[in-house]
Amino acid sequence: MSLPNKRVLNLAGFSSCAAMMAFALYSQHVLLLDPCPLCILQRIAVILLGIVFLVAAIHDPERFGSRVYAVLSGVIAIAGASIAGWHARLQNLPADEVPGCGPGLDYIMDNFPLQDALGLIFKGSGECAEIAWSLLGLSMPVWVLISLLGLGAVGVWNLWRS
Repeated sequence: MSLPNKRVLNLAGFSSCAAMMAFALYSQHVLLLDPCPLCILQRIAVILLGIVFLVAAIHDPERFGSRVYAVLSGVIAIAGASIAGWHARLQNLPADEVPGCGPGLDYIMDNFPLQDALGLIFKGSGECAEIAWSLLGLSMPVWVLISLLGLGAVGVWNLWRS
């Protein structure tokens, strides 16, 4: 049995990211679950990872280029998984430790320098600590964490192999 073609697995990775974004948009527009600032950052990571998978599938690089895509996919997946892990941590804080609700992402980005804005976003707010949706007892950030770690691992393995 031979391993799947790198291009096929890259397209599968892109399709997985597209499916994750489709569900995020379904959750937002049909289930009416507004994304918090940390959710937006997780979406950005999923989109960036999907773009790396798509470009790698189209480009179908040789060894060096493939390894560049492997590193990119690994870094993006780890960054997104870290954000999702932080979000899951906020959701599991005791009620008395949950930060108060803060301003929305648009307000933060428009009115604060980038360093201060990121500090406010990662501090989290009460809305980030709410669990409005779960599947098998796991919240959406936990599923994003699992998905990004899995996609990142498969992406790095696929793009690094000879």
